[in-house]
Amino acid sequence: MNANVNLTVEEIAKVVDGKLYGNSNIVVKNISRIENSKPNDLSFIFDSSYQKYIETSEASCILIPENISFSSLENKAFIVCRDPHFALLELLNYIVKIKSEETTTSIHNTAVVDKTAKIGDKAVINANCYIGKNCVIGNNVILHPNVVLYDNVEVGDNSIINSNVVCYDDTIIGKNCIIHSGAVIGADGFGFYENKDGSYKKIPQLGNVHIGNNVEIGANAAIDRALLDSTIISDGVKIDNLVHIAHNCTIGKNSAMAAQVGIAGSTKIGERNRFAGQVGISGHIEIGDDVFIAAQSGVSKSIKESGMYFGSPAKDKAKAYKIEACIRSLPEIIKDIEKLKKEKTN
Repeated sequence: MNANVNLTVEEIAKVVDGKLYGNSNIVVKNISRIENSKPNDLSFIFDSSYQKYIETSEASCILIPENISFSSLENKAFIVCRDPHFALLELLNYIVKIKSEETTTSIHNTAVVDKTAKIGDKAVINANCYIGKNCVIGNNVILHPNVVLYDNVEVGDNSIINSNVVCYDDTIIGKNCIIHSGAVIGADGFGFYENKDGSYKKIPQLGNVHIGNNVEIGANAAIDRALLDSTIISDGVKIDNLVHIAHNCTIGKNSAMAAQVGIAGSTKIGERNRFAGQVGISGHIEIGDDVFIAAQSGVSKSIKESGMYFGSPAKDKAKAYKIEACIRSLPEIIKDIEKLKKEKTN
């Protein structure tokens, strides 16, 4: 990582609320993993399994937990933290904040910005972006090259939209969101009327996508606009790469889904759900709060009770694992049955 940090270890200790030991004059230039660290790097140890690196690491400063011992202080600094993992997160957020404060409003000369669009303070609009009519771009927003915002799109403060993202008409994106490259927000839902001759007539999709605050959407994810009203992604939702969420879905607060999850139309997902990779969910069903669904499971009916589910169709995890165990025993069971048949005939 080339973080261009340029912070003293005293400043870092204050940011992470840690206790500093060793050389207080060190200036940190970069952040790296303990195995790869170099002089003037800050590194970190989360638990005792990395204790061996304390003496061998070239890092000038190391974040360590309270239960880790150290002895070498010459030309080094150690910052003791209650939770080094959380401390590192606080430091990274602090670095991002510093860099955003140094930013001024910037619109690249190749960007196309409609005269009716409103651009907030310290927004950065990079090369070849397109911003349509009546768009509202909040403060400190960053649009990376080739972002396309159709008409009436709103992007909240401090959000980052990466290259080649397309947001269709009327999309609303909250504050502190991150949308990764190639994501498409607000494309038409898969809505067609089947004619008697087997052909299809398109059903116009007139709704939008409404994304809350602190949402992250992965690369090449697709979230479809609603037929009417809104497809809703609530606050704090985390969506991995290659996820598809169909029209008129509602995703509850702080839910997370891994790559290749697919959610069919008009499905309502509760809060704090966790979907592992390649989970498929049928349309027009409801899933309650605090539901965990294991990888490659298929959900065809509503799930009202919190808990862990697995299989296709998805079942309570304990029951599903018992069924899987029985299935693995089938070859031996069949042998036993065949043996009993032969004994009976004899």
